[in-house]
Amino acid sequence: MNYGFATKCIYGNGKDYDKDKTGAISFPIYQTATYAHPAVGESTGFDYSRLQNPTRQQVERVVAALEGGVDALAFASGMAAITAMMELFQPGDHLITDGDLYGGSIRLFDRVSEKNGITFSHVDCSFVDIESFIQKNTKAIFIETPTNPMMNIIDIRKVSDIAKKHHLLLIVDNTFMSPYFQNPFELGADIIIHSGTKFLGGHNDTLSGFIVTNSQELADRLRFLIKTVGSGLAPFDSWLILRGIKTLPIRMEKAQENAKAVVEYLLKEPKVLNVYYPGIEGTKGYEICRSQARGFGSMLTFEVESKELALHMLKSTKLISFAESLGGTETLLTYPATQTHADVPEQIRIRNGITDRVLRLSAGIEDKNDLIADLEQAFSSFEKEYNKE
Repeated sequence: MNYGFATKCIYGNGKDYDKDKTGAISFPIYQTATYAHPAVGESTGFDYSRLQNPTRQQVERVVAALEGGVDALAFASGMAAITAMMELFQPGDHLITDGDLYGGSIRLFDRVSEKNGITFSHVDCSFVDIESFIQKNTKAIFIETPTNPMMNIIDIRKVSDIAKKHHLLLIVDNTFMSPYFQNPFELGADIIIHSGTKFLGGHNDTLSGFIVTNSQELADRLRFLIKTVGSGLAPFDSWLILRGIKTLPIRMEKAQENAKAVVEYLLKEPKVLNVYYPGIEGTKGYEICRSQARGFGSMLTFEVESKELALHMLKSTKLISFAESLGGTETLLTYPATQTHADVPEQIRIRNGITDRVLRLSAGIEDKNDLIADLEQAFSSFEKEYNKE
């Protein structure tokens, strides 16, 4: 069905309650490990929940519909999804990745994938000549846009042209924008990654990850991997993500509205040195983001004048929580240097701009005036504390 985005968030590409005869509006949680067979050689289509489960199948159908893919696979976490995706590659293969990625992705690539014989070139894909890093054994390009946490914008169309020219896979982690604001398949991507823990789930209450592909051949290979490695999403968690996705459009609009209000406030705050948000007109990446996305999202990063102020903000906000993760209904403040990017070598963090003065904020859906008031009182209390000393 050619439904609009909001309708797809509830039904996918169509109502599919064939497996349930009760008329339940909320898709059921099939909390079962195994399934009875009618006879030898016959199957209901479900054999064992490591392979597939009706609740997981439904959330996969919805996510595939939102991204316009032929298939989506639901995993126990975003990192489980990326780990399974890396099994598409062989020892001796080479990948180009952006240098400013989520720290967990960098840790996986550098400490696990390299151990398994896969090599990487970590480069600034928003700036450098990517083609100059392509080797004979290069198989894929892996990017986030916006990047985590410095909010760099990468031109997906441009990178796709390079990937296709050299017969490489283009893998895009679309977590920060969600399918609501950005659809990388429309821009030439081959694989899309999501940490479903974030905007798809949207309530900070469960972990999940997704791989979406627009290639049936890749889908078949990934289906073999998910049943073999056993990292598929559990039924109850699948149901939580299904429930969260239903309100994705409403949450994304409100969270973006809040992010823009916070950005406007921070740009006027004297103690803030830099604000990184793709929706600031005239900044690097603004026009590219506007051309490839339908919005600028609700993630932003800002740098304050000192480490002492950064640490003070983390302990002094009363409404905004100091916590890892993002994309939920609650606004969260994160300290990348010791949280999301703690395992990234210091010299690389500093080179990427992740200093001890940098804070990342994920805007939730609270009243924007309350968020700004909370930030104001945190900045003001630092001034009072500093003057006392």
